[in-house]
Amino acid sequence: MAASELFTKFARVWIPDTEDVWKSAELLKDYKPGDTVLHLKLEDDKETQHKIDPQTKELPPLRNPDILVGENDLTALSYLHEPAVLHNLKVRFMDSKLIYTYCGIVLVAINPYEQLPIYGEDIINAYSGQNMGDMDPHIFAVAEEAYKQMARDERNQSIIVSGESGAGKTVSAKYAMRYFATVSGSASEANVEEKVLASNPIMESIGNAKTTRNDNSSRFGKYIEIGFDKRYRIIGANMRTYLLEKSRVVFQAEDERNYHILYQLCASKHLPEFKALRLSHAQNFHYTNLGGSPVIEGIDDAKEMRNTRQACSLLGINESYQMGIFHILAAVLHLGNVAIKSNERDADNCFILPNTEHLIIFCDLLGVDYEQMAHWLCHRKIVTGSETYIKPMPKFQAINARDALAKHIYASVFNWIVHHVNKALHASIKQHSFIGVLDIYGFETFEINSFEQFCINYANEKLQQQFNMHVFKLEQEEYMKEQIPWTLIDFYDNQPCINLIEAKLGILDLLDEECKMPRGSDDTWAQKLYNTHLNKTTLFHKPRLSNKAFIIQHFADKVEYQCEGFLEKNKDTVYEEQITVLKASKKLNLLAELFHDEKPATSPTEGRPSVARATVKSAKPRALQPSKEHKKSVGHQFRNSLHLLMETLNATTPHYVRCIKPNDDKFAFTFDPKRAVQQLRACGVLETIRISAAGFPSRWTYQEFFNRYRVLMKQKDVLSDKKLTCRNVLEKLIKDQDKYQFGKTKIFFRAGQVAYLEKLRADKLRAACIRIQKTIRSWLQRKKYLRMRKAAITIQRYVRGYQAKCYAQFLRRTRAAILIQKFQRMYSAWQKFLRIRSATIVIQSFVRGFRGRRQFKAILREQKAIILQKHVRSWMARSKYKRTHHAIIYLQCCYRRMMAKRELKKLKIEARSVEHYKTLNIGMENKIMQLQCKVNDQTKEMKSLLEKLSGLETTYTNETEKLRTEVDRLRANEESAKVSSNKITSLMEEIVILRRELKETQAQKKRLEEGADKYKAETDLMVSQLKEQNALLKNEKEELNRQIQEQAKEITESMEKRMEEETKQLEIDLNDERSRYQSLLNEFCRLEERYDNLKEEISLVNVTKPGHRRTDSTHSSNESEYTYNSLLSSDPGEPEDGTRRMEEFPEQKGALDMSLFLKLQKRVSELEQEKQALQEELDRKEDQALRSKAKEAEDQGVKARGAELEYESLKRQELESENKKLKNELNELHRALSEKASPAVTAPGSPAYKVLLDQLTASSEELEVRKEEVLILRSQLVSQKEAMAHKETMTEPMVLLEDICKMKDQGEITQAYMGLKETNRPSQDCHLLNEDGELWMAYQGLKQTNRLLESQLQGQKKNYENELEILHGEVQNLKEEINRQQQLLAQNLQLPPEARIEASLQHEITRLTNENLDLMEQLEKQDKTVRKLKKQLKVFAKKIGELEVGQTENVSPAQLADEPIRPVNIPRKEKDFQGMLEYKKDDELKLIKNLILELKPRGVAVNLIPGLPAYILFMCVRHADYINDDQRVRSLLTSTINGIKKILKKRSDDFEIVSFWLSNTCRFLHCLKQYSGEEAFMKHNTPRQNDHCLRNFDLAEYRQVISDLAIQIYQQLTKVMENVLQPMIVSGMLEHETIQGVSGLKPTGLRKRTSSVADEGTYTLDSIVRQLNNFHSTMCQHGMDPELIKQIVKQMFYIIGSVTLNNLLLRKDMCSWSKGMQIRYNVSQLEEWLRDKNLQTSGAKETLEPLIQAAQLLQVKKKTDEDAEAICSMCSALTTAQIVKVLNLYTPVNEFEERVTASFIRTIQVRLQNRKDSPQLLMDAKHIFPVTFPFNPSSLALESIQIPSSMNLGFLLRV
Repeated sequence: MAASELFTKFARVWIPDTEDVWKSAELLKDYKPGDTVLHLKLEDDKETQHKIDPQTKELPPLRNPDILVGENDLTALSYLHEPAVLHNLKVRFMDSKLIYTYCGIVLVAINPYEQLPIYGEDIINAYSGQNMGDMDPHIFAVAEEAYKQMARDERNQSIIVSGESGAGKTVSAKYAMRYFATVSGSASEANVEEKVLASNPIMESIGNAKTTRNDNSSRFGKYIEIGFDKRYRIIGANMRTYLLEKSRVVFQAEDERNYHILYQLCASKHLPEFKALRLSHAQNFHYTNLGGSPVIEGIDDAKEMRNTRQACSLLGINESYQMGIFHILAAVLHLGNVAIKSNERDADNCFILPNTEHLIIFCDLLGVDYEQMAHWLCHRKIVTGSETYIKPMPKFQAINARDALAKHIYASVFNWIVHHVNKALHASIKQHSFIGVLDIYGFETFEINSFEQFCINYANEKLQQQFNMHVFKLEQEEYMKEQIPWTLIDFYDNQPCINLIEAKLGILDLLDEECKMPRGSDDTWAQKLYNTHLNKTTLFHKPRLSNKAFIIQHFADKVEYQCEGFLEKNKDTVYEEQITVLKASKKLNLLAELFHDEKPATSPTEGRPSVARATVKSAKPRALQPSKEHKKSVGHQFRNSLHLLMETLNATTPHYVRCIKPNDDKFAFTFDPKRAVQQLRACGVLETIRISAAGFPSRWTYQEFFNRYRVLMKQKDVLSDKKLTCRNVLEKLIKDQDKYQFGKTKIFFRAGQVAYLEKLRADKLRAACIRIQKTIRSWLQRKKYLRMRKAAITIQRYVRGYQAKCYAQFLRRTRAAILIQKFQRMYSAWQKFLRIRSATIVIQSFVRGFRGRRQFKAILREQKAIILQKHVRSWMARSKYKRTHHAIIYLQCCYRRMMAKRELKKLKIEARSVEHYKTLNIGMENKIMQLQCKVNDQTKEMKSLLEKLSGLETTYTNETEKLRTEVDRLRANEESAKVSSNKITSLMEEIVILRRELKETQAQKKRLEEGADKYKAETDLMVSQLKEQNALLKNEKEELNRQIQEQAKEITESMEKRMEEETKQLEIDLNDERSRYQSLLNEFCRLEERYDNLKEEISLVNVTKPGHRRTDSTHSSNESEYTYNSLLSSDPGEPEDGTRRMEEFPEQKGALDMSLFLKLQKRVSELEQEKQALQEELDRKEDQALRSKAKEAEDQGVKARGAELEYESLKRQELESENKKLKNELNELHRALSEKASPAVTAPGSPAYKVLLDQLTASSEELEVRKEEVLILRSQLVSQKEAMAHKETMTEPMVLLEDICKMKDQGEITQAYMGLKETNRPSQDCHLLNEDGELWMAYQGLKQTNRLLESQLQGQKKNYENELEILHGEVQNLKEEINRQQQLLAQNLQLPPEARIEASLQHEITRLTNENLDLMEQLEKQDKTVRKLKKQLKVFAKKIGELEVGQTENVSPAQLADEPIRPVNIPRKEKDFQGMLEYKKDDELKLIKNLILELKPRGVAVNLIPGLPAYILFMCVRHADYINDDQRVRSLLTSTINGIKKILKKRSDDFEIVSFWLSNTCRFLHCLKQYSGEEAFMKHNTPRQNDHCLRNFDLAEYRQVISDLAIQIYQQLTKVMENVLQPMIVSGMLEHETIQGVSGLKPTGLRKRTSSVADEGTYTLDSIVRQLNNFHSTMCQHGMDPELIKQIVKQMFYIIGSVTLNNLLLRKDMCSWSKGMQIRYNVSQLEEWLRDKNLQTSGAKETLEPLIQAAQLLQVKKKTDEDAEAICSMCSALTTAQIVKVLNLYTPVNEFEERVTASFIRTIQVRLQNRKDSPQLLMDAKHIFPVTFPFNPSSLALESIQIPSSMNLGFLLRV
């Protein structure tokens, strides 16, 4: 394929960029060979040109199609190069928030700098047992792959975690170890997995520190070997450490910290046990404040210290050792603060000031001598061949010696802790295999690189070499496996670089040699390096501007190393004299353990030596030479440990985890391309890509290729052989055969070929889409044109019609306007005439009125003038009289005043004298009393006067009225009075008086009227105010009523809502309590099983040991009765029944009047006894009446009947009195309840009230029944009395035996007999007409014959209807059977031949089983019918005998002699069984063995009735109860429970066994309830079954035990179903394409996922449905309760839904639109199965709701805010984390689909932020719903059960 075919217009390429490393661009025109530039358009629409190198002609790398972007495996990309890898990682990290990606065999992990919810135990369970390619990339997937390969290949494994500081190596290694600890578990009781995990906080505290790149950077490498036993359970671990960064103890760069443990000590200084360490804040110590950043944000050092101490205690480091370690570490901190001063006179000398505080604390903490330590910190000992010198050191050298001592002490503590951790993790049993986790530093390059970076990069060179060899080996194995030709792939070999470092005369060799030189230095070593390697190898270079550095070309990059400090760090010099002082410590024994490998040195001279420059000593006590190990340099030790590590790794199967740091600022989900590509080049990911790209990186199976590229094939190209089809198609599509190879099972493509095929496929689909769009658009436009044309014609028609209508309307309007004008003008003229006429008349009337009024006014003025004159004259006379009268009165007053003044003057003079006062005071009191009496008298007089005044007023009023009438009369006679002149004067005076009185009366009237008006106004005002107040009150009342109604409504609604919530909460609490109880029961079962296993192991151990051992004689009995004894602490009763009762009566514990209850029940029982006695008496009397002899005398019959009637009347009266008495008691009970009971108890609606009301209602009904019985008794007595009156003249009719034999049942005989009885009542008229009785006998015989014929016809009609109904049912069943057979046939035709045969066999077995069950049911029915007929035959024979006796008594002896005697069949009396089975005590073990341990469920389920073992066991229990043998009952029940547990333990994985015994256990539990004698259970029984109830024992406690056993069996059944369904679910529900062709497979990488094609052995949806059918048919055959089957089906569907959803959430390749359609179709098939089995009400469908909503979420639109709102309302069963996860994982399968944008996901998160749901991502697939066992009574009679001989239970005897 030429480049011009790929570099066409619109093709996208990658071009280099300085900021983003690579930038995407699009070609503006096709590339042609010979072009020097490419015309490109960037993503920001800027155009640019890319120059092509004229020498190499290398074109820029092509960009992968968008459909391949975001793949789980980088090797799945069609174009494998650096920009494709970088872009794919960026898209997954930034857009999908996925931090893990596969790159072939490497897991690339990007540090998110954020806590993610993807490491919970549910995630671990989801990845456990899965193939590595089936799930999304994860550290757990790598761990599972390692664990699985260890178990499968029995080969040790290694997980190599590498990366630079801050990339997340330690966290990844920690999660890998946590996965092993969770999945494998511990092989012992020591919880080794917890100890392995507990080692992490210890090693992090002493080996991790804060750097500029990471807050928790590991400053050492470690390799942890986790050991496993033969069952692959953790038994121990071992840790190896590499190259601790000791220099960090004494030096930290800016913004860095020392090791965490030192800051934890300082943060815990306030603790009492740390007071002796005399610590302070970390800023006050030199060693912890060098970086200037002693605090990490968000980290509590004191809390971390507690975790560290707790981990130490868990690993066996006791408190004393811990305090010793803390003393030593605190001493190191104080040592760093020891100040060393230089001598001013001699610069080569230095000293420490006396009584230096920190040195004193150091010596006190370590228990060493202060003088000795101060001396040897400033001096050193030099030993020559013959003499020993003590030489002082300069200040800088002494400081270096102090820091070296501190580093050495810290490193010794570190090694001691590692040693003790390994000791605690040491395996106590032999290790079978191990998995190693290597957490080691990645490739490092800084501005200044020293010895540590050199060693780190050296280790990475070795690891990279091993990695390259392993990748190359895997590629080679893949090609050989597929048998395709392969050529040697050229890959980078870094062996030359390794030789440069570690070979002879290599860098490390020269370094060790220089360290041995007496005057070796860094400069001389650098010169040796230049002389040895410069210009001799291309990997070694010298910097231009430095003579103290060198450059090495590593596999990742060039690194420049500074030579300064190499020698000192390699030698790691510590003066032996200082170590000797520390060894002499008497306070801490731990110091001696730290330096145990170092030889003791000779003690220095006693006392403090002189300060001379050199002191010569004798060498006789010669110092011992240090050991050879002590002479090894750091580089030599590191090289040896690295070789050992490589040997270990080469002996294991490696798994690689490469950790990437996305940015240096530690921002969450921020991607820096420069830093990322630098690390990708350094960690070997790009090398893996290069090796893969050099061969055939893209690999497809033939079936996957066919499914994906079926679009590119024509119909004639498709052959039956898929391989040949793929060959033919590829030869046509790709001409160059070197671009692909055909393997045995796969097709191998070179890089870029899959992208080319995807391009062809997309073009083909795009052309098809364009054609479809073209056709649809043309059809739409044609439809639109036709609609427009039709609309235009319609519009024209309507417009023209409208115009014609408008013209016609215009003409009509014109004619109408003329008519309107005519009539309007006529109307106007007529109106004008009327107005003129009216105006004239008005003017005339006004003129005439004016004249009349003027004349009237003139007359009126004259009259008024006369009246005025009259009144004025009278007024003048009255005024004169008043003036005269007033003057007289005034004169009188003046005179009287003068006389009074004179008298007053006299009295004043008298009053001044004392004698006068005395005289006055005499008798004053008497006078006062007299005055008081006088006042009282005057008061009385005043009252009497007032009464007289009121009387006078009344009289005055009457007189006034009279005067008024008189005045009127006088006015009438005024004319006549004028004539009489002699009377004028007197009359005038009277008139004046009368006028005065009249004025007064008028004035009084006026005042009264004003008062009345005022009162009326006030009254009206008051009324209006009252009305207003009344209206306000009414409004307030209405408002209050409305508020009360609203409040009542709200209260009612709130109460209902609260009740619903409380009910739901109670149900939830009940389910939680049930689940908690059942989980505890499960745990108890597990512990019990574990106890049994341990007991068996102990017994096996005891068997192997020789000798005799005495055992406890009571052990077996205790063992057998543990269940019974465990019940003593539990409440009796069955939990489900008790729960149901508590739900019905939640407050039934209230105080009730139990005496009333008991009294009422007693009366009811007495009434029932009376009823029974009366009924028996009535039957007896009827029998006596029927058997009475006809020859008996009439008087005797009358007397006897009279006595009977008297007796019956007495009984009736007694019954009526009892009824009255009972009614009175009921009324009293009502009153007592209403008066005495508390309101809480008797309130309507309360439980106690309901209970009492129900009892009273039942009693009332009972009274009514008794009353009806009394009426019936009366009627029967009357009828019998009438019958006795006519007995003389009646002739008994003969009932023929042939007619009786023809009667079918007892009902017909009874009906005939009652008819005969009725006919014995002839009327008086018949007696008159039929004196001899012949006519009457003929009539009655005919009547009887008609009745018999009618009854026979009715019976035949009923039989015919029943038969017709049965035939209709059979026809319907046959139709259903035919339809089912057709469905099964259609399904079988779709299956392969093997599955078809299996399905047909299964169907045949099911059919035969159903037929057997039907036949057994028919047999049971026939047995019942036979027994019923036998009983009826006995009754009939008895009745016939009675009738014959009656007839023979009425027949003459001659007739008896003539009648022949019929032969009589005497049947054998059948033994009446009681439904019990008797067995001997010795046969109990045989019973358990044959009935439980050795019983085969298949034979029982097919041939016998369901639950037969349960019935047999209960019948045995009934017999033990019958004979009152409590030991036998207890022994039998205990043996039964233990036997069931034993068989279930033995066959724990057999669904049929577990289902069978779950069914029988439930049936046994129901039998114990049904026949317990409790009324709640007895009401469903027949009278015969009630007779079979237990008599002597209450087995309520054992019902609880058996219920617990049923719960355990249910949980075991759930586990069995889960184990069977688990392998099918993911393949059948997710991977299999039920709808073929909907979802096309995308290209996959090296980690191949499970094939979604239904190959042989692959599970499909039909496999799941067949398994569900198998489960359901098995449970139905075993006779399991329908409600229990519903609960099991619900649990099965929950397992299917949760496992499917969990895998969907962890598989990015499954989150697409087409997969959502597949899931919804699969779910619909499961719902169809529920409908077929009639299990819609089981709640199973609701458990699939989360899966259904997830499938809908994959299919809905995901663009706008409306879509987000719809998603939020739709996904109510999904959590927020699940919704966001699905949206992040959504991956288009075709180019026509679109990805979900990050902004849309943020919108969803904002809308769902207030939703309160679980943060857990996955569903709990292990959750088991709490199970209940509703009571299901059996209608089967115990006495009818037959035990087959095949069960070998012949020793059981039916009783």
